[in-house]
Amino acid sequence: MVLDESSLPEGVGLQGTLGPNRTLEVYEGQMRNVLYPLGPVGANAPPAEVAPTIWDRLPNLVYTGVHIGLILALGALGVSLIFGTMGLTNFAHGELITFGALMGFLFNVTIGLPLWLSLILAVVVGGAFGWLQDRFFWGWLRRRRTGLIGMMIVSIGLAMVLRYVFLFQFRGGTQQYREYAAQPGIEIGPLLIAPKNLIMDVVAILVLVAVSFALLKTRLGKATRAVSTNPSLAAASGIDVDKIIRLIWTIGSALAALAGVMLGMFQGLNFQMGFQILLLVFAAVTLGGLGTAFGALLGSMVVGIVTQVSTLWVPTELKNVGALAALIIILLIRPQGILGRRERIG
Repeated sequence: MVLDESSLPEGVGLQGTLGPNRTLEVYEGQMRNVLYPLGPVGANAPPAEVAPTIWDRLPNLVYTGVHIGLILALGALGVSLIFGTMGLTNFAHGELITFGALMGFLFNVTIGLPLWLSLILAVVVGGAFGWLQDRFFWGWLRRRRTGLIGMMIVSIGLAMVLRYVFLFQFRGGTQQYREYAAQPGIEIGPLLIAPKNLIMDVVAILVLVAVSFALLKTRLGKATRAVSTNPSLAAASGIDVDKIIRLIWTIGSALAALAGVMLGMFQGLNFQMGFQILLLVFAAVTLGGLGTAFGALLGSMVVGIVTQVSTLWVPTELKNVGALAALIIILLIRPQGILGRRERIG
């Protein structure tokens, strides 16, 4: 595609160094938008702007990393809780994130409810979906004494089924919520932050603090930690292990749904958004220490910040490489993860 510069109004020209030529791949039934930076030329052209330095970009990249880290933490906490109580590496957890985002889209765009109410309803429906999964699917596999490897493979198949159900129902394009799709940023010192991101950060922090408090100070938290440490001993002491695991599935799925709505507000939503972020969620859980809830939180912050700050030196398309490199380096030094416990094998 070539822009005909002679068709532009007088005094307006193409800006930047890419030129008028663009090469695009457009598949049948799809549309692509092409953006050309235009601006005044000649005597009316503004003075050239000084390119931002690393130190100009660093504060915003760190904040964006923290913001993404909080979203990752919501998803990673659910993965860690389920792994801690069942020993299951759930590859369908990314679809729980997508499910929450799409339920928010259904309530907000299709039905027309306010976004804040759609978020609450999406979290409730997401939690109910997790409860139903364990009640009629994972619980049934546990009663049949299906091995963890078998259940992990089943979770991969379940993820693929759900992903293509989402594709069939919501199509393959990227969608936006009806509200707050584009918001001007506000300047806070060196930071330029959209107000919706600040509100999401506060909500995520409050939810993570509440869940962490529940794990430490409530009977549910103590029972969860007991099941995570030794399910057989917990059952012998009178704890209903199946009930605790089902409750963990409900909480983990609700957290994943909240992460999905927030991720959709941040970058838009599509049928494979959870699958695309699942690798970072697993990296955060592994980095913090498998089965440790607080390790998942810490690992998420490390992964979020590293992915964003690494774009100072690598192309944006390769930003996930920085997080995976940090994961490899830390695990070489501390194989059990940052907050994981050493375990004796054999």
